[in-house]
Amino acid sequence: MQTTVEDLPADVLACALRRLDGPSLAAASCATAGLRALAAEPETWRALCVARWPSLLQTQRRDILGSAAVSPQRLFADAFPFPSSSTDAASVTAADQCLPVELISAVDVYHKGAPLFSRVVETSTSSSWFLTSPFRVDAVECKDPVPAASFSPSDLELSWIVVDPRSGRAVNVSSRRAVAVDRHWYTGETLVRFAVVLGGSKFEATVTCSEEAGYLREVSLTVEDAENAAVSGEGSLRLLAAAMEGPRKGGEKEREEAKRRYEEFVRSKRGRKESKARREVLVDLCCSAVGAVAVLSFLASVVLR
Repeated sequence: MQTTVEDLPADVLACALRRLDGPSLAAASCATAGLRALAAEPETWRALCVARWPSLLQTQRRDILGSAAVSPQRLFADAFPFPSSSTDAASVTAADQCLPVELISAVDVYHKGAPLFSRVVETSTSSSWFLTSPFRVDAVECKDPVPAASFSPSDLELSWIVVDPRSGRAVNVSSRRAVAVDRHWYTGETLVRFAVVLGGSKFEATVTCSEEAGYLREVSLTVEDAENAAVSGEGSLRLLAAAMEGPRKGGEKEREEAKRRYEEFVRSKRGRKESKARREVLVDLCCSAVGAVAVLSFLASVVLR
């Protein structure tokens, strides 16, 4: 008789599956119906989720995985890969029920792979003030900085999972690795930027920190369009809803791809800004020329009268 892996006791197989990472577990579940049933165990996926995203353990604010609408397996499938950059907000209708009425952000900052900071942030999105104001979510506010052990800003990584608790869908709007590291022009603090481009707009999470003083002063998420204008809460919700329902892309190369798309977005924005500046200069020259012609015409009419 030929022996297969499925001849092992179910509890032994389940124990072995729990030792796999998410992609490997998903691949194993595609092998046979028996492995698929064992791999679908919610506690296995829950353990994978909290191991990768420690913020999900912060149940004192909101137990994301304890919600009936949020499946651990679905959360991992939504948040582990990158969202497709072809996300189009126009695919979400104007009906209010298509937009999330609440968002939960699970934010995790890592240093060289080790968790440095984790927090869950709840945001109500149903008010007219939120819908019409520029989109912004703060995980750490400047008035309440978070102490951190010695770290190098360039080695920081970030995961920012946005969950719609009503639909149970989620999307990770961070590039994981930094796409840019800058200095604040006034304070001298380091700005570590993580960004993904969705539907022609840039979701940018910024970690403001000081490696000398050893703290994270601010961790925030904003959205900006190609014209360098802040996207409203309603516009951002449409982009998020479309991204949650849209396709995903996996693989290590997507990290570099996210940085490449960010750099293209920045170059395109800079090009638009320069083009607009040139048009404004041309308009000013035309206005000056028209004014000069008008003055000369007036002087000529006075002299020749």
